[in-house]
Amino acid sequence: MATNRKILFVNQEMMPYVSETAISKISRYLPQAIQDKGNEIRSFMPRYGCVNERRNQLHEVIRLSGMNLIINDADHPLIIKVASIPSARMQVYLIDNEDYFKRKEMQFDEGGAFFGDNDERMIFFARGTLETIKKLRWQPEIIHCHGWFSMITPLFVKKAYHDDPLFAKAKVVLSVYNESFDALFDSYFNKKVLLDGVKAKEVEALSKTSYVSLMKFAMSYADGVVIGSGHIHPELQKHISTLKIPVLPYREEQYVEDYINFYDKISEKK
Repeated sequence: MATNRKILFVNQEMMPYVSETAISKISRYLPQAIQDKGNEIRSFMPRYGCVNERRNQLHEVIRLSGMNLIINDADHPLIIKVASIPSARMQVYLIDNEDYFKRKEMQFDEGGAFFGDNDERMIFFARGTLETIKKLRWQPEIIHCHGWFSMITPLFVKKAYHDDPLFAKAKVVLSVYNESFDALFDSYFNKKVLLDGVKAKEVEALSKTSYVSLMKFAMSYADGVVIGSGHIHPELQKHISTLKIPVLPYREEQYVEDYINFYDKISEKK
């Protein structure tokens, strides 16, 4: 069981900053448990408008902020905030931007409607996380993504950032949960992800993107998949059974050793 690994957690949501869900709970406690086993972690999530800055004592990290990310031909300032969970001796980095994350809701409005710019928000979150890691000059061995909102990250790691020494050897793990929606992403999603290193033919599948197709797309760039819920979308369950990469099945009680052994297994693969 290896220790001293560097593991990056890219979280759709995380307690105590948002309410408890299966994703927010494991995103809170898994990084702590991995750290307590002698590993080094960095944990990221979006700074949604519902995150109470005063109560959670968020503050902007000026040396990490200030970059502009161009998405769909528009500049969007990247703001990095940080919070601490004293009981866990753990810092959390929050990706912020006035255009994408000021609204109080996370991915759906008060009436349950899917935000039309969720594709751009996902891109901003993924790129903001990876750019911040570059500024920190920190080299993750494992990048573990939780929740569909983090699922464009694998593409960027394997294609757009692959030539960067910090990410060249990184292995990507995805956790799949019991979440789904019927809405489709913006039809130009595939064009918005065209960074250097990403070829148009590689992202054609993102032109008519649903929840299921997004998850399948993300898995095509993954080195391992974790089934994080007792029930997941049946089409994804079937798809996972065909994968040629390691899969950690769901268990009612998942122990930190299971994850560490899984990370070890993935790290050993060429």
